[in-house]
Amino acid sequence: MSSFHLKPHKRASLSEAAALVTDGAVVALGGGLCARLPMALVRELIRQGRRDLHLVGSAHSIDVDLLIAAGAVKVCEESYVGFEQDLGLAPAFRRAAETGTIEVRESCCVTVLAQLRAAEMGLPFLPVRGVKGTDIGRLHGEYGMVECPFTGEQLVAVPPLAPDVALLHAPMGDRHGNLHLDQPFVLDERFAAASGMVLATVDRLVSTEEVAAAGVVIPAHAVAAVAEIPFGAHPSSCYPSYGYDRPHLASYIAAASAGGAAIATYLDRYVHAGEKAYRLDVDADRLVGWSLSVQNWQELFS
Repeated sequence: MSSFHLKPHKRASLSEAAALVTDGAVVALGGGLCARLPMALVRELIRQGRRDLHLVGSAHSIDVDLLIAAGAVKVCEESYVGFEQDLGLAPAFRRAAETGTIEVRESCCVTVLAQLRAAEMGLPFLPVRGVKGTDIGRLHGEYGMVECPFTGEQLVAVPPLAPDVALLHAPMGDRHGNLHLDQPFVLDERFAAASGMVLATVDRLVSTEEVAAAGVVIPAHAVAAVAEIPFGAHPSSCYPSYGYDRPHLASYIAAASAGGAAIATYLDRYVHAGEKAYRLDVDADRLVGWSLSVQNWQELFS
């Protein structure tokens, strides 16, 4: 248990929160695709030189790719890493997978969900059907087979998944660690329940009454530390507050695709310069008005 659990409040600086993640930790990443990713925490882990991380998640993009580009990842256990139909493949992930720089343990969303539920319920395994007939089992020596006692059907038995730490971003939370999330929750609720601890960033730190009125999704007892970081999900979105930053994502993909000096320059400018410099540089305030008009929304894709 972190010492933050014993404090009367869970408020921490970004560096204090990220320092609770150790080298080699199994790290669950909240959010999904290009929405509500814990990007401020991801950048801080890189600044602190974290190494040999074992990432788990559903479908992710720049959070996973940036950690790989920075050399922080040993194992990647995800169902998908990429930028969807909009911006294409994840360059650093693909290069690392092809060269064997990281160990890729491809999974699927429902299987990860079943493993998290097994951890929550204290079960030694749960059966799944979706990965039958695929090669995913070859990437997971920990999977087994079990016969259904009622039908005789052979099912894949997957063990519990209890990450060391879950990194989440929420639009609002209080100093005690209560977090409000807007739908979709993706796997954030399950990560919070199954992980050893939760480290959270919030765009706004507000009163407990305001979080309760909006709806507590992640309760305070699950959270070890919470840091107030406006636009902490940027360049991903945190709807309804702000849209995702497509031009910035495109610039990252160009740098990651080129590799070498190009990605080093990106890391120097947008990561190593620090979070305050990052927010000033990217001018994320321009993304707040996405819902004011159809034109504003369409400009996200321009």
